[in-house]
Amino acid sequence: MIVGVPNYELLDYTEQKVKEYNIRIAIHNHGPEDKLYPSPKEVYEQIKNRDERVGLCLDIGHTQRTGLSPADAVKAYGKRIFDLHIKDVTAAEKDAKAIEVGRGIIDFKAFVTALYKAKFKGLASIEFEKDMTESLPGIAESVGYFRGIAHALA
Repeated sequence: MIVGVPNYELLDYTEQKVKEYNIRIAIHNHGPEDKLYPSPKEVYEQIKNRDERVGLCLDIGHTQRTGLSPADAVKAYGKRIFDLHIKDVTAAEKDAKAIEVGRGIIDFKAFVTALYKAKFKGLASIEFEKDMTESLPGIAESVGYFRGIAHALA
């Protein structure tokens, strides 16, 4: 699988290569300031009639910053979500800041519940953008919190 952000004019070519090489592509949403794919809705609108190997990389922090809860995104686009970028944010607004998972506003219980209901089988990565000089403690806290929620709801 490739995670990418192809321009709209490259989507036909991208889909052609997906079919030719039997690979999947997950298009990443990048938040309210992004012109192409601010939220999963814009990604989905571009891919909904394409080969089912063309899907989404759901960045839940950016999704929340657009005002859409990650749980609602999973409910709406679950079958086409191939990859997750997991982080938390301080607010559901454009200028929100990244923070350790569990300390922000994302409802992780609802998010993980939606993933289980959607039978999500894709990949997931923790992203930690708060402190790039000493990131290990924040990453460890985020992984621990997410694993705790996932195990509690399993």
